[in-house]
Amino acid sequence: MKQPTPVNVAYVYPWDVVGDPSAPDRLAGLGVQAVALAASYHSTRAATPYHPSHRVLDVPHPAFYLPVRPSAWSRLVPAAPTWTPEDAYLQASDALKAAGLQVHAWTVLTHNSHLGAANPDLVVRNAFGDPYPYALCPAHEDVIEYCERLVREILTVGEPDGLILEACGPMGFGHQSVHEKTSGADWTPADADLLSLCFCSSCADRYPPTTRATVRAAIDGDSGAVTIDQALGELADEVRAVRVQLSTSLRRRLIAITRGITSDLPITLHANPDPWAAGAFAPLPSGEPEADVLVANCWGDPATDATRLAHLKDLSTPGQRIGAYVLALPPRPADAAVLADQLSTYAKAGASEFHLYHAGLASPQRLTALSEALRQHA
Repeated sequence: MKQPTPVNVAYVYPWDVVGDPSAPDRLAGLGVQAVALAASYHSTRAATPYHPSHRVLDVPHPAFYLPVRPSAWSRLVPAAPTWTPEDAYLQASDALKAAGLQVHAWTVLTHNSHLGAANPDLVVRNAFGDPYPYALCPAHEDVIEYCERLVREILTVGEPDGLILEACGPMGFGHQSVHEKTSGADWTPADADLLSLCFCSSCADRYPPTTRATVRAAIDGDSGAVTIDQALGELADEVRAVRVQLSTSLRRRLIAITRGITSDLPITLHANPDPWAAGAFAPLPSGEPEADVLVANCWGDPATDATRLAHLKDLSTPGQRIGAYVLALPPRPADAAVLADQLSTYAKAGASEFHLYHAGLASPQRLTALSEALRQHA
């Protein structure tokens, strides 16, 4: 059922809850109304500071945390976890709901190194032909179909109280991958945006014919361009439109799937008003009236984050909520007063709810500070 009022959301992994009977009450004690529970997620190495059985969990590949039913999938089939039960999402969801919390399915879409490595013809490739195995390109119908099937399975089997769509568009160059070793090239932000443009077999022909050569020349030369628009020149408008359409098409197909299954389920988009955005927060330069909540990343400079939030607010429709994706981990301090001040900054910029990252990774001191900050802001 759609929520008539804003809700604060704590993000967790299934393994934060499964095997830890104290987790649901601890999360409820934060003062949030909902938990974003990862239903599909990429590889990671996670601290588990509260779990009775372990302190560090290695997650070597992306996985789907509901049972993988072979009949539900086509070419792309998600991997099951071996580090937690195959139905970990369902177990965690039941425990959280029993504690009075809503459960929103945190759904990572095109960020999947397991499927990308196994299907190199479906991944993002830059202007030099270099593949990004972690990045499934949504220009391919097989990728779109996989995302549709993923959402359908989560809704029908997981029965969440809400759906959160992350990486609902093309991933780009700026990815913290295995032992990232790219900083020494001194590529500029404009270079990183150029290296995020996909030239896979489905994307390359959508751009003007000279686009690839222009991108390569800009990266290898010294054009002095500060922005990607300057680097692309007269090609910028057409290339930008292609990029935005990739995210728009995927998003609208997934929203249609969701509304066809359950018409009143709240849909949250991790979004960025920047039309050149690539990554977990997909470009949303014109808004999306069919979504219920638009969430902006707030992990950087609070003033810059607030500007991004205000832009999303300007793009929103009446009744649509704006969420701030708030970092409660380093380099943020475990200081309730500082965190409360940041929440106030985000609220003034238009945020009506806070999405807290991450209630499973944060130390007890950080959770205490976060809970106190929420109370101070209420």
